[in-house]
Amino acid sequence: MTDNQPEINRVPLMIVLISGAFIAILNQTLLGTALPHIMKDINIDAATAQWLQSIFMLVNGIMIPITAFLIERFTTRALFLTAMGSFALGTLVAAIAPGFTILMVGRVLQAAGAGIMMPLMQTIMFLVFPIEKRGAAMGMFGLVISFAPAIGPTLSGWLVEHFPWRSLFYVVLPIAIIDIIVAYKILVNVTKQTFPKVDITSIILSTLGFGGLLYGFSMAGDVNHGWFSPLVYLPLIVGAITLFFFIKRQLRLTKPILEFRIFKYKIFTLTTGIGMISFLAMIGGAIILPIMMQDYLGFTALESGLALLPGAVLMGLMNPITGRVFDKYGGKWLAIIGLGLLTVTTFLFSILTTETSLLYITVVNAVRMFGIAMVMMPVTTAGLNQLPADLIPHGTAMNNTMRQMSGAIGTALLVSIMISQAIPNEGLSGMVYGANMSFFAAGLISAVGFVLAFFIKNSIPGKSVQ
Repeated sequence: MTDNQPEINRVPLMIVLISGAFIAILNQTLLGTALPHIMKDINIDAATAQWLQSIFMLVNGIMIPITAFLIERFTTRALFLTAMGSFALGTLVAAIAPGFTILMVGRVLQAAGAGIMMPLMQTIMFLVFPIEKRGAAMGMFGLVISFAPAIGPTLSGWLVEHFPWRSLFYVVLPIAIIDIIVAYKILVNVTKQTFPKVDITSIILSTLGFGGLLYGFSMAGDVNHGWFSPLVYLPLIVGAITLFFFIKRQLRLTKPILEFRIFKYKIFTLTTGIGMISFLAMIGGAIILPIMMQDYLGFTALESGLALLPGAVLMGLMNPITGRVFDKYGGKWLAIIGLGLLTVTTFLFSILTTETSLLYITVVNAVRMFGIAMVMMPVTTAGLNQLPADLIPHGTAMNNTMRQMSGAIGTALLVSIMISQAIPNEGLSGMVYGANMSFFAAGLISAVGFVLAFFIKNSIPGKSVQ
């Protein structure tokens, strides 16, 4: 596709895609710090306010799997402008929302746009960059994916300290509008329309399946719920059953909404699994560390944020570098070294005490994020490189869906281990023990990823695929 479209100017295209990705991901972490201010202003309790976070993740997770269908149904321009338009409109609605209901509508519109944007952007990149330059392109994309969530809580904290909480949306809105204007002028159609038939049954099954599982796991990851809460097990049961029927239906259809046959490409399946393990370890750590630092080790919210910042910055800066290394040498050894570092540093977090210093946590976390930067984008690129051009939309949608799923599962699993293994009778030491066990479990999962990395083949761009 790239060969017969040499006129595409990739630099402005990358700027449009990356700025769109930046605000979409920034939005997922922006509200966390601001929730107490929102609760006070529009008079809602914590459980209700939490829905502003949950609904974003839920709608995002529902939209991602059907993006492959949308990419094949609509032109690149139409889909990107619609997704950014929905995101911008949602941002405006949230900014001027008089109460909770309208604010929720704004978040739903934002999430619907963001859910389409992420797989669409990856698909566009894979179609406009030749195989030997995809690593560098995905590295730049990875910089944004890791940097946006890192600065989200810090930016949010600063804004709500100096301005009303609505400023969170007013800051994002101009970027979204500029992105739409620039995209309208420069974005060209690179995806191929095959006009698949709208299969309402598949869309309903996908929504209930992925939505149910994501909701169930995110509820299990909430410290106020356990695995035996009806809010956890009912959505999980409904999600699992409908997902089974969704997959069965997709395998029967000649033009499925989400192509599960891509798992026949062994390296794609392997790298998707490794990517899920890395994301699970990263998200789990990002949730467990701040809870532990603030509740058990006596650090302030600012101190815990600053402890995580060097790691996030290092990961962001490393992504373009690992992308270039991938283009030259492939993903196998990057993944092996990265997962080795991730495994060792995760185990180093399983031996913390109430006396552990801020410096120790900061350094170990920085090395841990350095390791993740060597794995995340290179293995994603290695896997997607194995797919023919017509399956890339399905590959990016599947990859993003699985990552979303592993994040929810990882959070639920590690939070529940932390709570169940804690020994409250032993005071803070007993609580830290629960967090240590949580990291020990994450270390074992990372070790599985480390072993799997040795099986990556054909990861050098341009080499023949199976």
